Amino acid sequence: MSDNNDKNKKKNVILFALLLSVICSLIITASAVGLKGLQNANMALDKKIKILMAADLIKDKKPSKKDINALYDAHIQEVTVDSKGNVIQTYVPDSLNLYFYQDNGVIKGYVLPINTRGLWGKIQGYLAFENDGQTVSGFSVFSHSETPGLGGEIESAWFRKNFKGKKILNSRNKFVSVGIAKGKAENLPKDLQNHYVDGISGATLTGKYLSEGIKETLMKYDSVSISFRQKDLKPQ
Repeated sequence: MSDNNDKNKKKNVILFALLLSVICSLIITASAVGLKGLQNANMALDKKIKILMAADLIKDKKPSKKDINALYDAHIQEVTVDSKGNVIQTYVPDSLNLYFYQDNGVIKGYVLPINTRGLWGKIQGYLAFENDGQTVSGFSVFSHSETPGLGGEIESAWFRKNFKGKKILNSRNKFVSVGIAKGKAENLPKDLQNHYVDGISGATLTGKYLSEGIKETLMKYDSVSISFRQKDLKPQ
């Protein structure tokens, strides 16, 4: 009789544990599903913030959600361009995403998405240009996996501000990109200083990979930059 009682107790404990596991799993699943919409909305808002930040339309202090959406709707136009830099209405192979930033229908510049290798994972961000098609007006980081205090400094204000005013063309109007120096850009030869930003101490590889990714992106979007230099692009 005692053996049967012990077996029943063990059986009840196992059933209780299984039931508790099922209930916990259902709660976690329901929470994840319920939060997914909120997470997606927050990511979309953060994307807008980073685009506006790159375009120098907001500073480091984050405005309210209402102000962010109002600024974005008023000044940012998402477009698609083909491999020749022409704005198109429908997707075609090799088409590219682009963001105009404008004021009262006048294009003040454009923003390119950056998606490149980092030391520990992908670096995603935005690089903005003035409407001359060669002068950088801002840089921002949307996501990364770099080490805090080292490569993670790519999202800091001091690093991002370094990009403003840098040129992707040299004095002979040849494409040279913009990169991250090993140390201070001011220590480079004078003819290179306008094309590099200060590096991050202890994060040489992060700088190297980001430089390579920026150059690769700029080459891909070269036709867009040329179109801006020739004043061929118009808001839609």
